[in-house]
Amino acid sequence: MLAALVLPLIFNEAFYQHIMISAVINIILAVSLGIIVGYIGELSLGHAAFYGIGAYTSALLMVKLGLPFAAAFPLAIAAAGFMGFIIGIPALRLSGHYFAIATLGFQGIVVLLIINLVDLTRGPMGLPGIPSPGTFDFFGLNISFGDKLAFYYLAFAVMIVILILVRNLLRYKFGEAFIATREDPLLASSIGVQPRDCRMTAFVISTALAGAAGSLYAHYTMFISPDSFSLGESIYLVTMVIIGGRGTIVGPLVGAMILTALPEVLRFAGDLQFVIYGLMLMLVVIFFPKGIVGLVDQFKQRSASLES
Repeated sequence: MLAALVLPLIFNEAFYQHIMISAVINIILAVSLGIIVGYIGELSLGHAAFYGIGAYTSALLMVKLGLPFAAAFPLAIAAAGFMGFIIGIPALRLSGHYFAIATLGFQGIVVLLIINLVDLTRGPMGLPGIPSPGTFDFFGLNISFGDKLAFYYLAFAVMIVILILVRNLLRYKFGEAFIATREDPLLASSIGVQPRDCRMTAFVISTALAGAAGSLYAHYTMFISPDSFSLGESIYLVTMVIIGGRGTIVGPLVGAMILTALPEVLRFAGDLQFVIYGLMLMLVVIFFPKGIVGLVDQFKQRSASLES
């Protein structure tokens, strides 16, 4: 954590600070999606839609109604979570490929609504003029979140709060109930767990956290468009979770950091970088189904067995 606090001061160029802010937002998204993919065992292809709902809700509340960021941010979380609840009612009756297709359909609906509600969202032209979170008075010192360094610390603080909440949620009763539901819903029911309620709880929490990431993204970039919340973004997020490692909090975090930095490393490859992403995903799924974190755990177990 100390390194994460110091890095933007050491690498103080705007480019590096942009990468760090993007990484923080992607970590929030990947960890939130990891609840669905890793803990209830479903593949969601519509996570970017909830990301977009959070972004547009927060942006429109500030642009159209003049609300402060302190009010727009929680309302964006609530809007994404509420839509998660509404979509979850029919979608969570399904599982496996059918659930993935249902979330894929919702993804397409949200993007089409953003494009066609031109009077509200400006459609494919995008929504410009989104204000920054404003300023904060810290013992007489005015901190402007329009500055990349200040925004990084704001996003980092939100990320830490979310990681603590998710860790505490999954470490105890809820996490055990989610895993029991994922492994054997009938057996979970026999010990008093309600699979449908567990799945809905996980889905709503996951989508609400995606809304938090969307709000941060909108007020950081100050411009959003449908392209930022397309199916490609949903697949990108799924890739983070799978490469990092499902069923953990650290896995999506690691996957998000790697796949945020990787495009800059592979910039020379142009469009071939998408081929490289696909190849990486295929290799991980075939040879390391538990992701990078699972691979590290295997090395630790082998080392421990050799020492003993």
